[in-house]
Amino acid sequence: MTVVASRAGPAPAPATELVAVRGISKAFGHTRALHQVSLAGHAGSVHAITGENGAGKSTLMKLLAGVHQPDAGELLLRGQPVRLHSLDPRQACGRLSVGEQQLVEIAKGVSTDASVFIFDEPTAPLNRAEVDQLEALIQALKAQGKLVFYISHRLDEIFRLCDTVTVLKDGQWVATEPIAALSHDRLITLMVGRPLQALFPPRAPAPEAGAQAPLALDVRRLTPRAGGASAVLQLRRGEIVGMGGLEGQGQREIVRALAGVLRPHDSDVVRTGRQGEALAFDPRDGVVRTVQQGVGLIPEDRKLEGLYLELPIADNMWLGALRGLGLVRDLAQDAGDLSGGNQQKVMIGRWLAAGVDTLLIEQPTRGVDVGAKAEIYGLLREFVAQGGAVLALSSDLLELIGLCDRILVVRAGAVVGNVPAASATEAGLLALALTDRGLATVGSQAQEAVA
Repeated sequence: MTVVASRAGPAPAPATELVAVRGISKAFGHTRALHQVSLAGHAGSVHAITGENGAGKSTLMKLLAGVHQPDAGELLLRGQPVRLHSLDPRQACGRLSVGEQQLVEIAKGVSTDASVFIFDEPTAPLNRAEVDQLEALIQALKAQGKLVFYISHRLDEIFRLCDTVTVLKDGQWVATEPIAALSHDRLITLMVGRPLQALFPPRAPAPEAGAQAPLALDVRRLTPRAGGASAVLQLRRGEIVGMGGLEGQGQREIVRALAGVLRPHDSDVVRTGRQGEALAFDPRDGVVRTVQQGVGLIPEDRKLEGLYLELPIADNMWLGALRGLGLVRDLAQDAGDLSGGNQQKVMIGRWLAAGVDTLLIEQPTRGVDVGAKAEIYGLLREFVAQGGAVLALSSDLLELIGLCDRILVVRAGAVVGNVPAASATEAGLLALALTDRGLATVGSQAQEAVA
């Protein structure tokens, strides 16, 4: 979060134009980051800035905060041209968790009594309770007549929190609209130039009655921790199976235990090869052995667990998988310099190149822009079309419904529902996640026997 300090007088009336940019342009070398962008932010409002990665969102906000100076155009604060300076929010709090550091940073900004607040993907490191605290704070700032600029790839946050949204694409202004006048589909179309339905590749045709694809993993019993619940599930070739539920219900432990990252207390898992052959598989042997047996994990935290960010892309994956991922021109670039979407594609490419045929993936598109999401969804669908199998853990119900063939709902460490994605609804999945009564509520969507 960045704070633009301004103490000149009391908070303006809600309709007052507090900040405006007119014809702003900015280039870094030969790269044009912004070109003649104009917008206005009003006191007592939350203004979303959205667009794909590389659209210029963060550059625009850094210009507002004084981190960069514009090459052309002007910034106005309460109608007066200004050259803003930046407040450095960093302080020595290295012993705190990432979420706690984020909250400290926000509190520091509030203490300055500033008029303009800039939140750039603020919820990425936060848990659900911390997100609720942040949203309450933003609403309080709005009530105090502050102006909040809010950057997020999470459209549900934008529709829940914001009054107005400005869409940027390739460094240029596309539209500024009141949130109340937009639908999710319309906003996505403005961002990427195609409707929501085009984000998700078509599912494979459902098998004929009595026909089933061969199993990749038959998890007859998986107990991540001593004394905990055991999970039972099946993963078939040619399908993407989603895993959801309320946060903290054991989904992550199931995925990590299956990958051998978290060595399970007990397991009975049968693995089947591409030719239908039974393979010895015990996740208690550890992650190295599971990878050797064709099961790969793509973790949620790519920066800490997934990639060697200081090494080039080519060192993070083998060349054979690069051409189809749109990264072949950037082999010498450090993986840490890539966008979140391209980092995720590098991780997928690593396992494709390694010959892995079963992918376990956590939060497939968290922190990824809408355009990159469509590419990642396409890669996963192509992977299973070639005989692979995917188990995708996601907290985004719409993603589970749009991407997957089936959705497993986890509660208290056990799989309590197995729902065909084509007939799933957000309400039905939440009912399963919340209570046993949800099994009756969602009718034919819910199946206690997970097979």
